[in-house]
Amino acid sequence: MALVLNEEQSMLRDSARGLISDKAPVAHLRKLRDTNDTNGFSRDLWKTFAEMGFAGLLVPEDFGGSGLGAVEAGVVMEEIGRTLMPSPFLSTGVVAATALTRGGNAAQKSEYLTRLAKGDLIASLAVDEGAKHRPLKTAMQAVRAGNGFKLKGAKAFVVDGHAADLLIVAARTAGQPRERDGLTLFLVDPKAKGIEIERTAMVDAHNAARIAFNDVDVTADGVLGEVDQGAVLLEGILNVGRAAVASEMVGVSEESFTRTVTYLKERKQFGKLIGEFQALQHRAAHLYTEIEITKAAVMKALQALDSDFDKAGAAVAVAKAKAGSTATLAVQEAVQMHGGVGMTDAFDIGFFMKRARVCQELFGDAAYHAEQLARLKGY
Repeated sequence: MALVLNEEQSMLRDSARGLISDKAPVAHLRKLRDTNDTNGFSRDLWKTFAEMGFAGLLVPEDFGGSGLGAVEAGVVMEEIGRTLMPSPFLSTGVVAATALTRGGNAAQKSEYLTRLAKGDLIASLAVDEGAKHRPLKTAMQAVRAGNGFKLKGAKAFVVDGHAADLLIVAARTAGQPRERDGLTLFLVDPKAKGIEIERTAMVDAHNAARIAFNDVDVTADGVLGEVDQGAVLLEGILNVGRAAVASEMVGVSEESFTRTVTYLKERKQFGKLIGEFQALQHRAAHLYTEIEITKAAVMKALQALDSDFDKAGAAVAVAKAKAGSTATLAVQEAVQMHGGVGMTDAFDIGFFMKRARVCQELFGDAAYHAEQLARLKGY
């Protein structure tokens, strides 16, 4: 399969780029940060996203969505990366939509997916508990109580968790941390008794939350998928999220590169444009090739998710690891080649460095995915 967009996907890209570049340039992020906006994103813009069909991109048509795939979600995420737009698209339109579509029963899909596609529902996945992404280390307990469960523990780095109307929570109903068996996913109302949510503004001015669960009651109807068998479902959900974040990092990398090349063509030093210096030309050329390789790896992962979902793990691990290292290189080169102004808050390029750092950690950094790839290949 060719590692390029088809005509319909290209039209989707152009549509997303037009909306995002117009309504959410980097200045939009800066304004939300400086005003300490209570949501950290624009709810009006999210409704516009929904009206254009982006919120329900991965939602089946039976529930009001577009029924499209990972490639299309990646197209939108790449455009989000170009302007650093704060949006629930990742947490809700990608991760939660995948979780509900692949793990939900008929009642759960009917209740949540329609609202999600309309932009009326914000949902967040709560999985990480420590400083690093390690899903199998989940220690949060879900103890049987009556016809349901009681959740006890805490989650960190819950993207958009402070604004969520629905939490998708990974907890352990059996076994010990590091074991695959015994994980279960739950649909939890964030307003339920015993839940404490602390909003945390990350270094990139995007939002996440720490959430404590103090004997929170969840009925059996709140189980997503099968009890004790949630590891496979969770891994699939995370793989879609990882590929989406990799796509965002492609956008971050390309925009950083474009801005840097523009600067090289404008800035003069010693009476010459700095872009004429061979050392900088070599660095720019190297970065360009790394971005092109990364784009191919990410497209391969997105296509693998659409064509053979259960066997896409290796391609996703390659894409997430490569996208992380390339984005890191891109933003470091951008800041260095911009010189002193690249380090100032008044100049936008620093925002790209901060976002790349967060995306590197989100759903596993390059080292984590290198280990994942070795495990999948049997090394």
